[in-house]
Amino acid sequence: MRRFRRAMLVLAMVAATALPARAQKNYAPGISDSEIRIGQTMPFSGPASAYSAIGRSELGYFAMLNEHGGVNGRKITLVSLDDAYSPPKTFEQTRRLVEQEKVAFIFSSLGTPTGTVVHKYLNEHKVPQLFQSSGATFWADPAHFPWSIGWQPNYQAEGAIYGRYLLAHDPDAKVAVLYQDDDAGRDYVAGFHQGLGEDAAKKMIVAVATYEVSDPTLDSQIVSLQSSGATVLFNNSTPKFAAQAIRKAYDIGWKPQQFLMSVATSVSAVMQPAGFEKGQGIITAQYLKDPNDPQWQNDPAMKDWLAFMKTYDPEGNLGDSFNVYGYSVAQTLVQVLKQCGDDLSRENIMKQAASLDLPLPLLLPGIRIHTGPHDFSPIKQMRLARFEGKQWVAFGKVLGE
Repeated sequence: MRRFRRAMLVLAMVAATALPARAQKNYAPGISDSEIRIGQTMPFSGPASAYSAIGRSELGYFAMLNEHGGVNGRKITLVSLDDAYSPPKTFEQTRRLVEQEKVAFIFSSLGTPTGTVVHKYLNEHKVPQLFQSSGATFWADPAHFPWSIGWQPNYQAEGAIYGRYLLAHDPDAKVAVLYQDDDAGRDYVAGFHQGLGEDAAKKMIVAVATYEVSDPTLDSQIVSLQSSGATVLFNNSTPKFAAQAIRKAYDIGWKPQQFLMSVATSVSAVMQPAGFEKGQGIITAQYLKDPNDPQWQNDPAMKDWLAFMKTYDPEGNLGDSFNVYGYSVAQTLVQVLKQCGDDLSRENIMKQAASLDLPLPLLLPGIRIHTGPHDFSPIKQMRLARFEGKQWVAFGKVLGE
């Protein structure tokens, strides 16, 4: 009995000393009891500067959050650096964020070519690359890149939606394809081919043109595509070039049915500069509520977003859907950090990013965030929309997984 009591006493003492160890906080670089320091690169200048609205809205969201106490008592400091959408500059700025600014992780940096250039570096250093603002397929490859995860729908899946729709509604169409000559552009085209099926793709696609982000205009590409006799334009371009393509096609009298990628559908950044009358009937796919759509006028979530914009991003354009994007991806990160509790190690941050089941207020009804250890594609569903008047009008059902 005495031995038993002594053994129990020893076990109790071990347990008593072990409990504080289990409760100890676990912090990545850049994290303390009062701060979570994170970094991103964003094109505040250069050919993709329209996307800078995303970074500004995220900065505004974290300012709002910090005024209300932050996350689990810690305020978020977002160090957002301009990379001008230039991969060499992205690499330089990302190294600065990790090695000099000592951020815990990289959050929502913008772009496919810019994200690709730091992909290997961040994974080799086991620094989370969270919710990259790009739908390229390689953000959803946890087997090979376990420290990188995207946020928006996969470009190939989106391209396939357009291909299937076209095949069902206009199987005799002659298609001209325009795309940015990088991994993002190729992903979209690969998905479009999948949606059509290879036999139909060979028959229907009559012309292909590419462009580089350094090109001053797309005039020559649009004139060349028009000469093919195409009745459909698969317009896979970023905002500046999307507006140019829409405007040029209209101005030379070419009026094909256009499919415009979701990354270039901002009413204020693309459709208005192109000319509303020149974009009528263009088809795209959506996953977020459009602030220009009157059906959301009395939506409580949209009212909350408008109130946020007026206070924390007052210079932001209320018609720019990129501001809805930034607000929503920031909300996703907040959920990850809440789930982390006091274990804010890089390993647990990545684990929680891959453990989400989250409805967001500005996602379209029927669409939610979902991730898992082998599922690094947070958003998998979209809905088709057509440009009518000065807004996108959704039609059909939610598509995708």
